[in-house]
Amino acid sequence: MGSQQTDGGVDRDKKVRAIVLHPELKKFSSSSRTPEARLEEAYGLALAIDLEIVLHEVVKVSRPKPSTLFGSGIIDKFHEYIHDNEIEVVIVDTALTPVQQRNLENGWEAKVIDRTGLILEIFGERARTKEGKLQVDLAQLSYQRSRLVRSWTHLERQRGGAGFMGGPGERQIEIDRRLIDERIVRLKSDLELVKKTRELHRSARRKVPFPIVSLVGYTNAGKSTLFNRLTHSDVFAEDLLFATLDPTMRRVTLPSGREIILSDTVGFISELPTDLIASFRATLEEVREANVLVHVRDVSHEDTDAQKEDVKSVLKDLELDQDIQDSMIEVWNKSDLLSDETKTSLEIQSSNNQTTLLCSAITGEGCDDFLDMVEQLLDAQNLVYEFEVPYSDGAALSWLHDHGNVIEQKHHEDGVWISISISQADADKFTSKFDILPDID
Repeated sequence: MGSQQTDGGVDRDKKVRAIVLHPELKKFSSSSRTPEARLEEAYGLALAIDLEIVLHEVVKVSRPKPSTLFGSGIIDKFHEYIHDNEIEVVIVDTALTPVQQRNLENGWEAKVIDRTGLILEIFGERARTKEGKLQVDLAQLSYQRSRLVRSWTHLERQRGGAGFMGGPGERQIEIDRRLIDERIVRLKSDLELVKKTRELHRSARRKVPFPIVSLVGYTNAGKSTLFNRLTHSDVFAEDLLFATLDPTMRRVTLPSGREIILSDTVGFISELPTDLIASFRATLEEVREANVLVHVRDVSHEDTDAQKEDVKSVLKDLELDQDIQDSMIEVWNKSDLLSDETKTSLEIQSSNNQTTLLCSAITGEGCDDFLDMVEQLLDAQNLVYEFEVPYSDGAALSWLHDHGNVIEQKHHEDGVWISISISQADADKFTSKFDILPDID
């Protein structure tokens, strides 16, 4: 009867049953988040791969054991629970060593996934483009390479799924380190081609230059929802961690008529695996090319300040120019979820800062003000140019008025001398379009 359960049969549509454990390592943690908040984030990550979470719990660990992380009492306690409740997967919300992961799997007789493995599993399910899949494959293989052991017999229970949820028969179990290394070399070569293609695209954009405005932020901060509202697009945006993996770019017209390219990027997260940062560097180079960075924050989240620090940490890893970081806008998103008192307080705070803005991507509140703020920042980056425009080229004069701020204009016998504040990109575009070079004293 298809997916119906029968005596001795299995419901093929039944979700994988899992538990989520967050080890509370007080002496070893520098995080400003509470263990409960960390657990909730791990719970959200687990839900993102459609597991049935039977239990999620904070586990205090006073003395981490090198071989298992947890003490024997904790292992025995959860072994009984795992057995009684038919748990197939245990998610441990920290980075486990290969030895710890293997020993916990032996002790619990269940698949064990650490925080890195869980994030990689999500990325594996969410990647849609060829580039995204290449980046995820590279990160997964780099992770798997460190976990190759002589025997995988402790995993020899057939399970469905992909990535780290698979059984023996899956790629990572069968191949050895040499084959993984060969695959890594091929993936890096493929990604280098992607990088070159991206550079060609960037070069093309420079020839018809538009300022680039990149949205960055903690995962699930609402970047894609804001992107959709501003660009009238339908990029996948759900209340899920890592809803967006592949970068998306759209043209947006500012109130003055100036056009920009708005870029939506992958969300960041605390303790983002280093393999992922390395693999997604080609994608994140779009952030490095930005004229304006927009940090979208979920100010309704209890850990919004800690999330801000995590985003700043990733941006630091990208070695961004200080000028870009100094011109970053903070969009305080999800104002529709705030209490009246909190909203009023944040409105006062944001009004006293020229680069912060309270908004709601859902209701549209503050979005027009956001576009105005972007325009002001781009104007601040402008340079002053002087051009001599012949009277016969009225289209060129009109173009300058549309794309810059006229400082002074004088009429001569042969044409118009104009002093204008305009971006480097627009000045280059004007010169290319109308073959009129700026005056140089």
